[in-house]
Amino acid sequence: MRTQVGIIGAGPAGLTLAMLLHRDGIDCVVLEARDRTYVENRVRAGLLEQNTVDLMRELGVGERLDREGLEHDGIYLRAYGRNHYIDLAGLTGRHITIYGQQEVIKDLTNALIEKVPIHFEAADVALHDIKSDNPRITYQHDSQAHELTCDAIAGCDGFHGVSRRTIENHITEYDYTYPFGWLGILAEAKPATDELIYAWNERGFALYTMRSQKISRLYLQVPADEDIANWPDDRIWAELGERLGEVNEGNIYEKGITPMRSYVAEPMQHGRLFLAGDSAHIVPPTGAKGLNLAVNDVRLLAPALTELIRGGRTDRADGYTAAALRRVWRAQDFSNYMTRMLHDLGAGPFQQQLQLARLDYIARSEAAAHSLAENYVGLPAEPDFQLPWPRSRTRRASTSSATACSPISSPTAGGVGATPG
Repeated sequence: MRTQVGIIGAGPAGLTLAMLLHRDGIDCVVLEARDRTYVENRVRAGLLEQNTVDLMRELGVGERLDREGLEHDGIYLRAYGRNHYIDLAGLTGRHITIYGQQEVIKDLTNALIEKVPIHFEAADVALHDIKSDNPRITYQHDSQAHELTCDAIAGCDGFHGVSRRTIENHITEYDYTYPFGWLGILAEAKPATDELIYAWNERGFALYTMRSQKISRLYLQVPADEDIANWPDDRIWAELGERLGEVNEGNIYEKGITPMRSYVAEPMQHGRLFLAGDSAHIVPPTGAKGLNLAVNDVRLLAPALTELIRGGRTDRADGYTAAALRRVWRAQDFSNYMTRMLHDLGAGPFQQQLQLARLDYIARSEAAAHSLAENYVGLPAEPDFQLPWPRSRTRRASTSSATACSPISSPTAGGVGATPG
């Protein structure tokens, strides 16, 4: 079997890429290890930047998003029982929208299923000849062996997928581990807030968000090695009340603990294999960037592959890593900034006073609030192919959790990371 682009993974990156390529007349096949029901129901991210919403509308999959998504104009920062409002829309002219990743997946899958082959439950996927002009994918599907010959392969199958592992000896890995995690719940409870609340508290960070007018999504900072069995429902609601103030309680129908880490692979390509989304980078959820970065990756990758396949032009394909990492490192810096400003870092009262000084500065300074707001809603998509400043590279850069306790940096501080994009 032959196609022009083989896509590994039916998550936001893989399905959005398939939509973009199909629109441009490029043939593709999507391979997904899980079954369709699992993929369409796993709860992941739920906050969409304006860029992501605009692209969904452009691709014709924004009808249900516009009907059911919750558009927000701002967020609250909370400390010592007081909320301070950050007017995202007023400061930037842009919004965020709450709409679950699983709903995005359903919309994309329904739009693609009659247009692009999507093979769910594809097993034993392996990549071959990726440095040639005709890379191959072998896999098992419906108890039969298959081989797919392509012009290019897009690895959109996450950190644990086969794509990143195939080229792990050819990439530099930047890894940053935090000493805490998030205990997250979904509850049948009407949200007690009109906007998201990011709460600094001496007991640890908390976040109040929502999935609908009837479903609340809340998070608590807990130790990285915490056992969820230690958190019965009554304890969760009591701790949320301590850190967030008033909360509406209800039946908790899902809960779990998410580790906090940052990861970047560089380059995001090798030969004719191109990584996108969690295959290439992971950000802590504090900045709400994971899904949005995945969509931005494929927004850049689709025209690069189209030019490569249709006209043999390689400039965009060769520059894909540099173009994508421009926004990735910007998002990493902002996510790290938000995480270190709001969480208990275990570094004592001096660090707490620095955090409170940062929060106070944001409350008093429009410039500081604007910087946070434009990073949070997502910088506008670049209209043209642009490269950032050159980057130096080391073979591996791994940072221990202890580094997470260093002083807070500005969300716009630092070299290439400060470059828009």
